[in-house]
Amino acid sequence: MENLPLNMEKILYTLIMLLIIMIIRFILSKIIGRTTEKWERLQTRAKLIKKIFNYVYSVIILIFLLLIWGIDLDAVGLFLSSVFAVIGIALFAQWSILSNVTSGIIMFFTFPYRIGDFIKIYDGDNSIYGYIEDIRSFQVIIQTIDGEVVAFPNSLMLLKGVAILNEDHIQKLKDQKSAAEQAKQ
Repeated sequence: MENLPLNMEKILYTLIMLLIIMIIRFILSKIIGRTTEKWERLQTRAKLIKKIFNYVYSVIILIFLLLIWGIDLDAVGLFLSSVFAVIGIALFAQWSILSNVTSGIIMFFTFPYRIGDFIKIYDGDNSIYGYIEDIRSFQVIIQTIDGEVVAFPNSLMLLKGVAILNEDHIQKLKDQKSAAEQAKQ
């Protein structure tokens, strides 16, 4: 590499970096695909996770390109520390946003529930029963027996006890609801 002109060396490093990122992206894409098949997830959920990882890849590529092409590290360091300070303060003020996105990624790989499952979220007297309609990056959308649509934060889905109920439980809940409505009349 000592005999190569400086720009050729930088181009070579750039190509190597892009190749490594592409390999990592391919491997993670395969892992996400296998996880999608294993847990029978919808493809839209996998697309969301891939989109988040694409943002991460973009930031990594940008940082490496800045380093390879000789940007003044002191100026970049000052700029990045300022940006991260502002982002850190903003995320501290809105920590729940970051925790919900992180929980969404964790749930994608480890969540034993899928869209269409009837679940109970244990929350004392405020327990929620319903069907999972969608799992998004910030919340899980649940349709209750009463027809209400509830957006439950991803971070709380990991913190609360959640059970998948079978058809017997669903029928029992509907019978209890009918009995309670008849008692009111």
